[in-house]
Amino acid sequence: MKIKQDKKKAGNSGTGRNREFPRDFKNKIVCGDSLEVMREIPDRSIDLVVTSPPYNLKNSTGNGMKGSSCGKWANAALQNGYSHHDDCMPHDKYVDWQKSCLQEMMRIIPEDGAIFYNHKWRVQKGLLQDRHDIVDEFPVRQIIIWRRKGGFNFNPGYFLPTYEVIYLIAKSKFKLSEQSNKYGDVWEFTQEMKNEHPAPFPIALIDRIVSSTSAKSILDPFMGSGTTALSAINAEVDYIGIDISPEYCKMARERIEQNIIQSVLF
Repeated sequence: MKIKQDKKKAGNSGTGRNREFPRDFKNKIVCGDSLEVMREIPDRSIDLVVTSPPYNLKNSTGNGMKGSSCGKWANAALQNGYSHHDDCMPHDKYVDWQKSCLQEMMRIIPEDGAIFYNHKWRVQKGLLQDRHDIVDEFPVRQIIIWRRKGGFNFNPGYFLPTYEVIYLIAKSKFKLSEQSNKYGDVWEFTQEMKNEHPAPFPIALIDRIVSSTSAKSILDPFMGSGTTALSAINAEVDYIGIDISPEYCKMARERIEQNIIQSVLF
């Protein structure tokens, strides 16, 4: 596969005061607040959004993520939150934040664009929290089940959760690429294990999404370790990645550079 290094090479973008689109966005990892950075992107300028936001797991009614030395998840990767986000917002503020993010994503995509929005359902105070309060006002066309292998459940009140959901939020003219409608709506992909980020996407899952569309440009406003960018590079389409954490931005850039080197060599 031929990689266009001049286009796909990861790079730093300018600051919010002097960033210009597309110069400081196209095939870049932009370090900053996702909502603020998205507001700098013009209307209908990105074909596809693929993302998985922080799940707000530490704002839990259980005792799973309470502190580094207590709780049943004492050794979990997300025990301390993300490097620059504690994952512990009041629920109403979290919902407002995510709705604002989705509104910006909707503004950015064209009439044949779509958002693949991965999230996790959970039980809170004995009732299912299925994220309807976030997505209800958006045009959800389909729910895709991402079945993960493994997991733990310390609560005797419900069965072990083994899946996450991907909301396909699509504008009116969005269509899948040819033959992609043959896939079912339950996808089984093993979680990414060899990754320093606490909640990485498996690249095979992103590849499924990207190859199922005709998108030429992809945005991930919660880029993390850069998996969406790697998938875009492999598909030879443009990407924009945003993350608030300098640590994760550096991680993403290093993964992209390593991917480019390997592609050129092999």
